[in-house]
Amino acid sequence: MQPYLLRWRTYRGRRTAVRFLEVLAVAVKAHGWRCVKLYEPEQFPMPVPLLWVYASGVAEDVGVVVSVRAVPGGGWAYYQAQRGRFGYFFPCGDVKAAAGQVDLLLKHRMFPSTW
Repeated sequence: MQPYLLRWRTYRGRRTAVRFLEVLAVAVKAHGWRCVKLYEPEQFPMPVPLLWVYASGVAEDVGVVVSVRAVPGGGWAYYQAQRGRFGYFFPCGDVKAAAGQVDLLLKHRMFPSTW
């Protein structure tokens, strides 16, 4: 029953997810990454708001798509969208640490020996 409830909270909490993604966008930009906000319903009719974080310059093909999902206990967390529930980054309450996780993942994708 709980997975269905979490999925329902995720889809109903669009405004909450957008707020958390806005804060994450500011934090990852401070690390030097670029962002595309994929949550305008008219332009991007997706059920869940997404934030595409990518490298600028030579390695523009390196990036990650981040979503926000409901978690047990009434909270929210950042996830790597391509991996679904297995792509957990960090709770939304700690945006600095979540931005650090995104930064580490993107650096590893650009320079695989830095893991």
